[in-house]
Amino acid sequence: MSKRNTVELIGHYGSDETIACSAWTSTSRELTDEKRKRIPKLINMLWREGHETPFEKGSVHFLIDCDIASHIHLLKHRISSLNAESARYKELKEDKMFIPEDWPACWQRKLKDFARYGNTLYHSAVNDLTNTLGRKRAKESARFFKTYNSRIQSDVMFNMRSFANFQKLRNSEHAQKEIRDIAQHMINLVSEIPGNPFKHTLAIWNKTL
Repeated sequence: MSKRNTVELIGHYGSDETIACSAWTSTSRELTDEKRKRIPKLINMLWREGHETPFEKGSVHFLIDCDIASHIHLLKHRISSLNAESARYKELKEDKMFIPEDWPACWQRKLKDFARYGNTLYHSAVNDLTNTLGRKRAKESARFFKTYNSRIQSDVMFNMRSFANFQKLRNSEHAQKEIRDIAQHMINLVSEIPGNPFKHTLAIWNKTL
């Protein structure tokens, strides 16, 4: 079983053209060949001048499987839309964990053993406490045995304005390595969308974030 956090791009909406048309609503949304040529310059001007509302018209949608510490960072961005796997409503049958690859092997083994012990207690508690507390209370309270490196799955959607804010804060040298790696993987996936629909948006972010 993988011991890494994973990110999958499961959808996106809009493009640089969508963002530009939103901005042009104040004058004329009619998109001519001449106006298409002006899109890179317009995107650049909008972002540099702080006219960020048009960027909300594009969005990116991810499925993220990550450790609880990184998940907490995701939760802090409430201008995103997020749903997550819940141990209140189901028993976490699959014991997924994250192991830092930059740790020495001896400490990786210690963390694996610690997490496995916590998982064993978690499943035992769910089964034993069901008899006295009922299944719902048993599942939600047994979570206390889950370790911080346990991985859970989240469905996360950002509009492009909020995604820029996320990248600025989490893809930074000041951010924890794990969430920084997730943020970098996310931006890489967006840049690899066929046709590169957010090419000019990503270019200006690369210069300013």
